[in-house]
Amino acid sequence: MADVQTTQSRSGQPRGSHSQNQSRGRSRRGHRRGRGGAAEPADGNTANATPAAGPGVAAENGAAGGSGASRGGSRGNQRGDSRGGRRGQPRRGRGGRGGQASASIVSQQRTFGGHLTASFDRPDSSASQATSGLSGEAPEFVPGNPVRQRGQGSAGRPGERRSLPKGVKSSAPDLPTRIHEDIDNREYECVICTNEVLRNSRVWSCSLCWTVVHLSCVKKWHSNQLSTKDPQQESTTWRCPACNSSLSEDPGSYHCWCGKDLNPSPVAGLPPHSCGNTCSKPRPNCVHPCGLQCHSGPCPPCALMGPSRSCFCGKHEVSKRCVETDYSKGWSCHEICGDLLPCGEHTCARPCHDGLCGSCELLVTSTCYCGQTVEDIPCERREDVLPSFDHGQLQRGKDSEPGAWFEGSFRCSLKCGRQFDCGLHTCQRSCHEQDQDAAHCPFSPDVVLTCPCGQTSLDDILSQPRQSCQDLIPQCTKVCGKTLPCGHACKQTCHPEACEPCTQVVETPCRCGRTATELICSEGQEEQPVCERMCRAQLSCGRHECKNICCTGERRASERLAAKRKNKASNASSSNEEVEAEHVCIRVCGRKLKCGTHACQQLCHKGSCPSCLEAIFDEISCSCGRTVLYPPQPCGTRPPVCRFECSRSKTCGHPAVKHNCHTDDVPCPPCPFLVEKPCICGKQTLKNQPCWFEEVRCGLPCGSTLKCGSHKCQQPCHRPGQCEDVDVTGSHCSQPCGKTRISCEHTCTNQCHAPFPCKEDKPCQSKVFITCDCQRRKQEVRCLATTNGERPSRETLKCDEECLKLQRNRRLADALRIDPESHTDDHIPYSDATVKMFRENVGWTQTQEREFRVFAADPSEKRIRFKPMQPHQRAFLHSLAEDFGLDSESQDPEPHRHVCVFKTPRFVSAPRKTLAQCVNIIKTAEAASAAASAAAASQTTRAASMEPFNALILSKPKFGLTIDEVDKGLAADLASSTVNSSLTFTTTFLPATDEVLVTAHRPPVTAASIARAGAAISTPVALENALVALRPVVARRLAAWASPRR
Repeated sequence: MADVQTTQSRSGQPRGSHSQNQSRGRSRRGHRRGRGGAAEPADGNTANATPAAGPGVAAENGAAGGSGASRGGSRGNQRGDSRGGRRGQPRRGRGGRGGQASASIVSQQRTFGGHLTASFDRPDSSASQATSGLSGEAPEFVPGNPVRQRGQGSAGRPGERRSLPKGVKSSAPDLPTRIHEDIDNREYECVICTNEVLRNSRVWSCSLCWTVVHLSCVKKWHSNQLSTKDPQQESTTWRCPACNSSLSEDPGSYHCWCGKDLNPSPVAGLPPHSCGNTCSKPRPNCVHPCGLQCHSGPCPPCALMGPSRSCFCGKHEVSKRCVETDYSKGWSCHEICGDLLPCGEHTCARPCHDGLCGSCELLVTSTCYCGQTVEDIPCERREDVLPSFDHGQLQRGKDSEPGAWFEGSFRCSLKCGRQFDCGLHTCQRSCHEQDQDAAHCPFSPDVVLTCPCGQTSLDDILSQPRQSCQDLIPQCTKVCGKTLPCGHACKQTCHPEACEPCTQVVETPCRCGRTATELICSEGQEEQPVCERMCRAQLSCGRHECKNICCTGERRASERLAAKRKNKASNASSSNEEVEAEHVCIRVCGRKLKCGTHACQQLCHKGSCPSCLEAIFDEISCSCGRTVLYPPQPCGTRPPVCRFECSRSKTCGHPAVKHNCHTDDVPCPPCPFLVEKPCICGKQTLKNQPCWFEEVRCGLPCGSTLKCGSHKCQQPCHRPGQCEDVDVTGSHCSQPCGKTRISCEHTCTNQCHAPFPCKEDKPCQSKVFITCDCQRRKQEVRCLATTNGERPSRETLKCDEECLKLQRNRRLADALRIDPESHTDDHIPYSDATVKMFRENVGWTQTQEREFRVFAADPSEKRIRFKPMQPHQRAFLHSLAEDFGLDSESQDPEPHRHVCVFKTPRFVSAPRKTLAQCVNIIKTAEAASAAASAAAASQTTRAASMEPFNALILSKPKFGLTIDEVDKGLAADLASSTVNSSLTFTTTFLPATDEVLVTAHRPPVTAASIARAGAAISTPVALENALVALRPVVARRLAAWASPRR
């Protein structure tokens, strides 16, 4: 047993230590199992095991081995998730030592208690000694049974899967290794959802802080931030959830650390989320790409040698490591530059420097071209060196003589002054190089051959030619005609001096180009005229107007706005709108930022101002001080939301309502307790008033005597001193006077004028009624009474025809002893559909009719809405509105469709009869008609047996017979008949034949019609009897002009 255990310990120990040593390397890889035999490192790196889990697994296996429970070798123990096996199960090798180790089973080692027998080959032997010491918690020793170590539990049982304990955060010196180890150890948390980031998770990494989060989480974070931004802002930046840095790129898709592989699959032996290729990311300020395997976090500094780089002056070269080289800057050898300067004579005396050497600043003694000035000037100010002759103008010593050549290199400010060859005139040109011989005089006779304007030869003017340069040059009488700078010709006569400014009057446009002014040409060239037109164009900010007088950009602004309107009408994009320079607003914005403290310092602009960039370096606490935000904080940060209860006390003494701590600008909830409080006028004490209610009002009129002494304050309960006359000056109030006028006993309607009496010299404006003699007509007029005693003369109101009609009806009723109040006629003012629907639902329809009558009686009401109801009920309302002379319409869709009724100019009043009265009239008429039908039934047995009819047919009339002739021929017979006094007849021609149809019509069945015609024609049978009696009379009349039968 001891030999087996020793062999396994020695075979496992070096590999465990080798794995630990190799796990500290650059790639953080562990052992990788081969296809038989022991695993050997490849390319200087071991296969990837869980980086931080390797030592922990080895230590736990050692403890298990000390108790006699080995798990098939150290490799199987270190890699529980090796390739080829199932998840979480150790894979058996294909032979060799790995397979033997997996197949061997080690029995439990005898332990004699205490720490006498300890596994000397365990990596954590010091820990095992500490745990195997004497302790009161040691388990009871039973001979023959294995001893279970404390804290191991059942982890050492063969064949059972062991769960690794949660490790600690990685302490690797570099960030990429820490990220890899923490992800492998399930110790890396997403800063958004706080869940673990695993090897098989889809992740995203910030390019600034290198924080790794779940891709789904950061996409939600990104979309939430964009949804809270102002849609008018074009910026699409968002904040990193870890470092709060501003980012412009979207999270995108899942890819490896270097970005070469999209949706990489987790591969054992590679770092998490790595593609295994070379990183090859470019380093800043370095020519070498990253040569490490695809990794997270920043690339390490380059340790390679950079290319040879020369100094600024190019005299020396040096090669350094990239980490020590700043490629963005050159280097200086600090020697004298020595490059030839632009002058071509001197060299640069500066130490080795960056950029151009610049111009030559060396002072050089130089002579001007004319030779009159000698100065020390910088070399760069010298012009071309030109030879010039010394004719005696140079400053020289006593021994020197004129007549030599010199070199001039600049122009002085003096005039030449050298005499011409005439010896009389001098050169007036500015400093220039000198020739050996004096220049020919420009006024010599051989030079001047014409007058000053050049249009006339001197031979035509002078009788004899000029003899010397001193002779005057004559002038001709022609207009000068020389072209002036403005383009016009000179209008003066020939003159020797320079032409005067142009005096021609021209139309000169103003600066804005809207108006033109007639000005002298020379004046318009000096300064452009200005009109009085003020520019109303909007500036680029959209907030201010230009308001400049005669703006040069007004016309372009009009064209820009016209193009903008055209693009808007055609739905074209005009985002790239260029504002003319004159209309760019250069004011400071000055609007308050969101922080509420600072103002925007940018130029006046469109849209919202940016966020305040200032910071607060004071602690920001809530009102109670228990929740604090520590500096620095962005300007405008509001106090934090406190979860503690508000500690403010109530002034009323009642217990405060429990609520969270809040800022001072938010009041505490009002006190809900009910108390007794006096009203503000002091008349009553009201009970059950909320404690927080300060102004309790009883609602009673004040009743205090006003300043006038005649009226009382009518305002409801108010504070003392706030009566209605408080704002009225004088001793009166704003109420009507109300005193009785002496002249007419009407009340005075003027405003209170106390203490002065009412002014009754003006006509009284109160309204009175005048009536006709019968009191039916009345008219409203003004009183117009005054104290002067003059009554207004008015025309008496005369009775009209309606009055006379009522008087006759009244006398007739008295004669017939009829009571007009109780008598009603048989007219029905409602349609048959209205009456039918009323009789189907009397109770509901009477309620609606009552609503109609109340609405019709109120002149101030113009519209009434009914509640939503069924279609057949709305149909009754529409029919009833039509009978009342009102307009109606249905509004809103179902199930809220309802009827709205309006008053129109055609509406007069509601019908005097109700629907119930009309139904009673109809019932009475139907009963009378039924009685008449029963009385005439015995007399119409023959007519009842025949087919019912209501007309007479005249067959085969004479040719050319018209309806007028038939009506005229039958009128006398129809009128003389005793049975047709209430019948009406219509004559028509049948369209298909030549027959004439004479149709009889009964009057409406009413009590009056029955009273007038009796029961003879009140039924269809009676009508048929009347036509039968009328038939022979009509036949005899038509016999004379009826056409003969064929």
